[in-house]
Amino acid sequence: MSIIEEKDVRGDGPVFKDISAEDDDMQPTVIESLCMNCYENGSTRLLLTKIPFFKEIIISSFTCSQCNWSNTEIQSAGRIQDQGVTYTLLVRSKDDLNREVVKADSATTRIPELDFEIPAFTQKGSLSTIEGLIERAAAGLEQEQPIRKATAPDVAEKIDEFIEKLKKLKEVEHEFTLVIDDPSGNSFVENPYAPQKDEALSVVHYKRTAQQDAQLGIKADEDAQEEEDGKPGGDIESLRNEVLVFNTNCPECNAPANTNMKLVQIPHFKEVIIMATNCDSCGHRTNEVKSGGATEELGTKITLHLTDPSDMSRDLLKSETCSVLIPELEFELGMAALGGKFTTLEGLLTDIKQLIVSKNPFACGDSGAPERAEKLQLFGKKIEQVIAGELDVHIILDDPAGNSYLQNVYAPDPDPEMKVEKYERTFEQNEDLGLNDMKTEGYQ
Repeated sequence: MSIIEEKDVRGDGPVFKDISAEDDDMQPTVIESLCMNCYENGSTRLLLTKIPFFKEIIISSFTCSQCNWSNTEIQSAGRIQDQGVTYTLLVRSKDDLNREVVKADSATTRIPELDFEIPAFTQKGSLSTIEGLIERAAAGLEQEQPIRKATAPDVAEKIDEFIEKLKKLKEVEHEFTLVIDDPSGNSFVENPYAPQKDEALSVVHYKRTAQQDAQLGIKADEDAQEEEDGKPGGDIESLRNEVLVFNTNCPECNAPANTNMKLVQIPHFKEVIIMATNCDSCGHRTNEVKSGGATEELGTKITLHLTDPSDMSRDLLKSETCSVLIPELEFELGMAALGGKFTTLEGLLTDIKQLIVSKNPFACGDSGAPERAEKLQLFGKKIEQVIAGELDVHIILDDPAGNSYLQNVYAPDPDPEMKVEKYERTFEQNEDLGLNDMKTEGYQ
């Protein structure tokens, strides 16, 4: 019986508890285990906990009383995200080395300037800094050097030279690039300028390949897929009037929950699919919107000048490919950050405030620097002023897929405060959408 199952049987409450110094019942589980250094018995301590505003994790710590060898690991216990993520950081100064990094064990780390790569699943997950990642990589290369010097001196000499190059990166004499590619979507690189955009940091979300799904242990239900393929197409009109319900798990507590799905026609726009999940166990609620149509031939950029508090009640559809900009606040929210949403303008701004201020894992607890927390709180107050109509700002929805919408209260007449632009997508935008490699004709 596993540790998690054992806790459930005893009925000790939730398996993952929030980290708290005042919780006396929060004790680690101690397991006798083999030391891989001296092959004597040591002890491993496991703690199943939950970091507020982040996710569930398993903290393990091994110590050996015979040789004093020790090792600590952090392992994600949360769900695999819907999309993979790639963080690309241009390191320009020593301050960048202090950025906090959550690196999952499924993440690949690269430094292109040195042609250096740490493949996925070769290191355990860690919570560290950029400097810590470099030191850990150098220590890993140094570990087998005494053996190499005895068996392959030429190889050992080249590795020593490379280790020196790796350590010199900490001096930041020249700019270099750090790339963290995680198909599970559970890695993170800190943006110290949040909520403003970090010009040195690029975040790209992408759809996993079948090979990446296999590496993560995600398997499709082939029998269900075959059964679905064998069904004749249903009546689309009946689907529009029916709410489909299917079983799923809560993304917060992992308890069984139901997801409702319905086709909805938005006036003066198009058809979308709205999905909503409600959890009876923890009360968590979430909703997501998917476009019911294809990617448009042109991208769409919607600019709204907020002139009245009544603008907050405008209906808004933000697809997962849409970015949100507020130039007056120097704020930019990248695509896929909030997923797809069908809400009001006030609801979108409220979600942005919660994401930046309340749910930012590096703005609270031990990770929260006072000046950073103060800056984020100030941004939250400015968002409240925007919602109250006290600030004169523009809201820009930029969707290269053309599947986002903002209500025109003067429809069918033009809205004097809203500008809708259609534009040709760039090669990079088509690459992000996966359109450059898509072939729809002559592929047989």
